[in-house]
Amino acid sequence: MATYPFVTLDVFTDQRFGGNPLAVFPDARGLDGAQMQALAREFNLSETAFVLPPQDPANTAQVRIFTPQTELPFAGHPNVGTAWVLATAGRDRDGALRFEEIAGLVEIAVERREGEVVACSVAAPRPLARDTAPGAALIAACAGLAAEDVGQAFTASVGAGFVCAAVSAEALHRAKPDLAGFEAAGKAWPAGDFALCLYARGTGRDVAMRMFAPVFGIAEDPATGAAAAALGALLLDLDGGDAASFEIRQGAEMGRPSFIRVGARRTPDGVRATVGGGCVPVLKGEAQI
Repeated sequence: MATYPFVTLDVFTDQRFGGNPLAVFPDARGLDGAQMQALAREFNLSETAFVLPPQDPANTAQVRIFTPQTELPFAGHPNVGTAWVLATAGRDRDGALRFEEIAGLVEIAVERREGEVVACSVAAPRPLARDTAPGAALIAACAGLAAEDVGQAFTASVGAGFVCAAVSAEALHRAKPDLAGFEAAGKAWPAGDFALCLYARGTGRDVAMRMFAPVFGIAEDPATGAAAAALGALLLDLDGGDAASFEIRQGAEMGRPSFIRVGARRTPDGVRATVGGGCVPVLKGEAQI
């Protein structure tokens, strides 16, 4: 029987039991994909991250990310949390880490204060790709809303795809994930299964967001970095301009308030986004396989 150390931490928060919980296995050598999936299902968190040696020694690590049901090509809070764990162990190089993932190479900047890691900022691996979204009625059915509650909507991705739909602050608070609605949407919409990001813009840079993905085993997520990055890139693309920053709040309805910093900028190959925040360690232990 082999043992594998793990740590858990709360991501996109500076308070324990806020933000989004994450499990990280800092040395997953010897685990295969089926075992990683089984461990992710056992933890039953929105994601669990597994660190492996990089294929290219110029990079820091290969990182595989699993929900309780599937492996993801890219996700925000697992990258922020995994970067925090490795940087705290001194595995960054001059405040930078490079992760090999299915979506591509992910670069992370580490912020330290008096020698302590206080935040990590992840550059999404791909420029914004956006397209038309399902109709308002289909989106509304996934969130227990009426079609008239749903405003402008697009699909958006900077490494992982989401349906991003604007709603009022009141509708955002009222929304509830509806599994039957998601199952029907997965059959009706050509893109198949999807994750739904609802957002309400406040004043200035302030944006409130919720993310539902029951088809991936996540009824609701308290902090979704990949969705926040995609949304930030989408908002800059819609608003115009060369660069923008957003302060995205998520998780309040779940009792896990989260704060996500997002930056977006236009580049020669499209709109690029970064997403960052802090972490708080919670648990550590060993898994037996």
